[in-house]
Amino acid sequence: MRKLAAIFLLTMIAGPAWAQQDHVQRYREEIEKSPADVANEARQQRAYQRALSGVPDQKPTDPWGIARSNDGQAAPKGTAAKTPAPKKQAKPTSAAAK
Repeated sequence: MRKLAAIFLLTMIAGPAWAQQDHVQRYREEIEKSPADVANEARQQRAYQRALSGVPDQKPTDPWGIARSNDGQAAPKGTAAKTPAPKKQAKPTSAAAK
């Protein structure tokens, strides 16, 4: 009896859901577009192209450019920038500082 009640309950729940199901597009199935849809897509494409034309051209960046020479070969060891040596501090001359 419980099995029949469960089947009846599932049927009652699934029935309206099955009736409301729209057509599901299958693989490679063409969708018919209305003229308004075609015009809307064309308008969106023009707006996209107009937005792209407003973006300025950027220079190619090379984040490792300072680590190598311009010709693509490794820089010789003698051409590397040297850091200055730290300066020596003067010794205090007063008796209080000793």
